[in-house]
Parts: sequence; structure tokens; C-alpha cells
Amino acid sequence: MQAWQDGIPAHFDGRRFYNPEATRLRGLGGVLRWKLTSRPEPSPKFIADVEPSVPPRRVEGEALRATLVNHSSVLLQFGGINLLTDPIWSDFAGIRGWLGARRRRAPGVKLYDLPPLDAVLISHNHYDHLDLPTLRQLAARRAGRFLVPRGVGRLLRGENLGPAHELDWGEAVECAGCRIYAVPARHFAARGPFDRNRTLWCGYLIEWRGGNLYFAGDTGFGPQFEWIRQRFGAPRLALLPIGAYAPRWMMAPVHVSPEEAVQAHRILAARTSIAIHHGTFKLTDEGLDTPRKQLEALAPRGFLALKNGEAAEVE
Repeated sequence: MQAWQDGIPAHFDGRRFYNPEATRLRGLGGVLRWKLTSRPEPSPKFIADVEPSVPPRRVEGEALRATLVNHSSVLLQFGGINLLTDPIWSDFAGIRGWLGARRRRAPGVKLYDLPPLDAVLISHNHYDHLDLPTLRQLAARRAGRFLVPRGVGRLLRGENLGPAHELDWGEAVECAGCRIYAVPARHFAARGPFDRNRTLWCGYLIEWRGGNLYFAGDTGFGPQFEWIRQRFGAPRLALLPIGAYAPRWMMAPVHVSPEEAVQAHRILAARTSIAIHHGTFKLTDEGLDTPRKQLEALAPRGFLALKNGEAAEVE
């Protein structure tokens, strides 16, 4: 724990990135065991309950507005700045026809209804967080710059997408009146069978005069939440994942459960948290809406579970 208090511990061995002080991730054997023993909770193939909303062009002053688009895609609007996290509008997240997940709910904002973007924040290279068809559409709309973890810029440049700015944990970039840091997360990276952890994963801390914002990306539970609280102070808003957590023996190293997300919310002392990574793609064994129901049963103060397209005016 001392290493986290003093700074960011080593997380690259010269070939691959890794999670400091973390349980070893399950390999192919774990995946096979999971798939052979899986007892997934049933969920509808598609739920047509989304009423799309149209965000304002800008939000000025000290106001802060967060719109859940879907999954981990959130439009953050504050101080005349527009940021978008992990955008996905595609109907399929994965290697099409082989491995992945089909959309179970529509996006809550039409892509053409997005306001001008100053930056797009991408937390890691998994298909449900880095969706190339969506990024191509955003690039055609001149969606500002793409902020990505170390090593991910090569993929974007290979697709003629940019500008892409790579960040390692602890590095920052100035953006339209705020400063955006890449911060530690406990996860992994891969887009195929042979590139595991060749690129980094991260969360983002947005330092702004009206109050800091934290986007956790995908993460397992770990000391990064306390480190962020100590390093940056309590965030005005935290975007915390709650889905893709079952079975725990398989998913605990890389995905928090709703209970752990609530614990993270309290460690961060976040004024408001918004649940992400739920309700759109069924990635693991729990039901599509089980994470939201479990979070609501816990009833943590200041922790919101928005519907796709729903916006919160954050105090």
C-alpha cells in the first residue's frame, strides 16, 4: 500500500502491462471452465424501452450534466466542455461472427444528436469500449481528440483515426479548460488471442475548477480508489462500473460487483456516482438488469442508476 501512497507502482515488464499487487488473471483454462460450467441468468434478447434524449449543445458555468448513452458511454458536459467516454453505437461488441455480444438495448442518444465533442476518452481496447465503427463516425464529425492508454494509439493510427494522444498512468493532458489524467485501473487488454496486455488500460480523472470528475473504466476492486481520493480529493462525480461480475471466481480480478462499486463510492467520498457498464450488453452470467436491481437494493446515498438516455444534473 505504501507504493500507492507515494506514487504509481511499476506496471510494465518491458513486454506486457500488468496489475500491481493483484491476483493473477484467469487464463484460457479459466475461460474454458467458465464456459463449460456457466449457468447464465436468462435475459430478453432485446428490450425496447429506451426513449432517446437530445443533449444541449453546451453546459456553461459551474453546472455539470451527465447523460448515460449506454454501457460505459457517458456524455459529460460542464464549463462549456463536452467529453464522451468509451463510445459504442454498434449493434455488436466483439469480433463479428465469432466472439462477442449483441446489443440488448438501444443507445439513449442518437449519434447524430451528439453535440460537438472536445475529446473522447477510451479506457482500454476491449471491443465494448473501443468500437472502431463508432470511432470512424465520430472522427468524420471531427470529434476533437481521442485520449487512449499507452499503446492503443497504434490501433487508431492504423485506422487513420485521430488525433490520438496516448497516456500512461499518472500522465495528463490539457483539454479545453480542464486537465485530464490517466489513472490506475485493475483490468487487462486484448483484441485477439495473441495480444494480451500488450497495451495499457486506465481510468481518467478530470481536474476542473467546478469539481473533479472520475471515470473508472473497467476495473476490479483495489487500492486505486483510495489512491485517487488521496491524490485528487473527493470527486464531484464518479462513473463506476457495476456489471459483468458473475461468476465472481472468474470476474472478481477485473470487474467490481455492485457491492464493491458502492464500497468504491464510499472510499472515494464521491458527492455523486453514476453506474456504468450495465443494461446494454450481456457479457457474463448475471441477468441484463440484475446489476441495477442489486445496486438499487443497496440504496447507497448519491449513487444513481440511470436509464439509457437519462441525464443527471449533478450538484
